[in-house]
Amino acid sequence: MSAEPLGPVLVVGAGLLGTSIGLALRRTGVDVALSDISEENLRIASGLGAANLTAAQLTAARLVVVAVPPDHLATEVVRALREHPGVVTDVGSVKAEPLAAVHAQVDTAELSRYVGSHPMAGSERSGPFAASAALFDGRPWAVAAHPDADPAAVQTVAALARACGATPVMLTPQEHDAAVARTSHLPHLLAALVAGRLADAPAEHLTLSGQGVRDVTRVAAGDPALWRQIVAANATALSELLREVRADVDTLLAALAAGDRDAVTTLLDRGVAGTAVIPGKHGGPTRPETSVYVAVPDHPGELARLLADAGEIGVNIEDLRIDHDPGRPVGLVELLVAADAVDHLLSSLADRGWTAHR
Repeated sequence: MSAEPLGPVLVVGAGLLGTSIGLALRRTGVDVALSDISEENLRIASGLGAANLTAAQLTAARLVVVAVPPDHLATEVVRALREHPGVVTDVGSVKAEPLAAVHAQVDTAELSRYVGSHPMAGSERSGPFAASAALFDGRPWAVAAHPDADPAAVQTVAALARACGATPVMLTPQEHDAAVARTSHLPHLLAALVAGRLADAPAEHLTLSGQGVRDVTRVAAGDPALWRQIVAANATALSELLREVRADVDTLLAALAAGDRDAVTTLLDRGVAGTAVIPGKHGGPTRPETSVYVAVPDHPGELARLLADAGEIGVNIEDLRIDHDPGRPVGLVELLVAADAVDHLLSSLADRGWTAHR
């Protein structure tokens, strides 16, 4: 098949991802239609501007994007291949299992029009109200072509990623599943395990909760029904990693029982090494960064004043977190900045009346 213009596009599923894709495509002027079994989701997403056509108006989509829960991906991909002549992709979190299910139901010509993909963007929130046209801006978008995929179809899916503001990353389905097991699915499961230790904790323990526990457990608030499907679909890759984590836990338990501080240090050092290889801003190498903590009165306008002062001081804020102090009417704002800018920021903030420390 030859490469075709991107639109019109049919997005199947008007949840967080489907609605965000519709919004991103409409931002660039691409014609979009939405479909969803939930009339409410469809109404909300359409009202937000994620589509300018109805599914009934679009009988021959040039591109169909399937954005439904993992358990229904293969069924909807097969339906799209049979009902529309164009390229079909899905944006599910797992690629190998849906591909195998689709392969078993369609012929080679139909299969050539299917290319799985996965935008590496999302939220612990769900549904169309959580959607944003900017959700994919600057984010990687895996394009997981199988050996029988038409090259023009692969180009079309890559063009979809770029139209949504993302950067296409070419992987095989198996490479993709191994990668997301390590960088997304395993972290989610470990966050859930840590958060689970809080569910029955005494109230006095929880009063000591700080930003660290919030950082570690944030993603555990994701929809359990959705994550159950993701975990089951990527069970092979995840199981291998979980066995490695279990071995590390056993090593740590043995070290604690024996008082072996060197073994504990080795595990902690490996954690530091792992954080250092996570790509930095704009995909570049990580730069040394340091946290600066600022006490901010908890009333309107103070956070904006702090950020404006930091801008006037000339220090770029790489990240920001807020930890509310339960005992005082202030919030402790953590500003992550380049390590070589810390001293300048601290002295300049003090000159402007802020209480800050590293």
